Amino acid sequence: MLKVSNLCKVFTDKTVDGVKAVNDLSFEAHSGQIIGVLGMNGAGKSTTLRMLATVLKPSSGKCFLDGVDMHENSLEIRKSIGFLSGSTGLYKRLSARETITYFARLNGLKEEKIKSRVDELISLLNMEEFIDRRCEKLSTGQKQKVNIGRTIIHDPSLLILDEATTGLDVVAKQSIINFVSHMRCDKRVILFSTHHMDEVEHLCDRIIILNKGELIAEGAKEEVPKMLGCESLYEVFSKYADKAGEEV
Repeated sequence: MLKVSNLCKVFTDKTVDGVKAVNDLSFEAHSGQIIGVLGMNGAGKSTTLRMLATVLKPSSGKCFLDGVDMHENSLEIRKSIGFLSGSTGLYKRLSARETITYFARLNGLKEEKIKSRVDELISLLNMEEFIDRRCEKLSTGQKQKVNIGRTIIHDPSLLILDEATTGLDVVAKQSIINFVSHMRCDKRVILFSTHHMDEVEHLCDRIIILNKGELIAEGAKEEVPKMLGCESLYEVFSKYADKAGEEV
């Protein structure tokens, strides 16, 4: 289980007192669920996910994974985290197979288990056609499959996907969605950030919605629009987009 308690992140700037990107955020995410992390651009989604991946240190607050303080034990807890952001790059001169194998070693997999685990992911992600091709020669969708392979090679108990389908064509996007659904299991929490409501409808069990760094709603995807006086998630985002426009 993932527990987030009063999480805050303030970015300091010489010209201002500080920008509060995430403010007093608390929620829980249970194993076996895919949690959608939603919000307009600038809502604090990526900052939140980077803190949960231990890439960023919180200004205050705590995060616990299965009872372990994630930032006091960051080196150890990273063995249990898989993190993929929309800006993740690949080593151009390595093949897809070499890339995933490299990250298997980085994550401490034993040599005798690496080949079978890599072969398993090749099959699950349908990478047979391009697995031995250099990453610089791959399409956007193929690169994202390699990225996902290296993200979950160590079978993490917390999987964080920050806009994993951004820039993909319809076929590649559906392939990634199917794979994320396949990754749902009783021993894993999945956090899935996206701007596409069809992905939320297909994948997510529960959602949290952020606005200006604060949690404005949390619950089952069918319940959250009603909490905010709306009929659908599309209406929720139209509502907050309009409010943002009024404040500019």
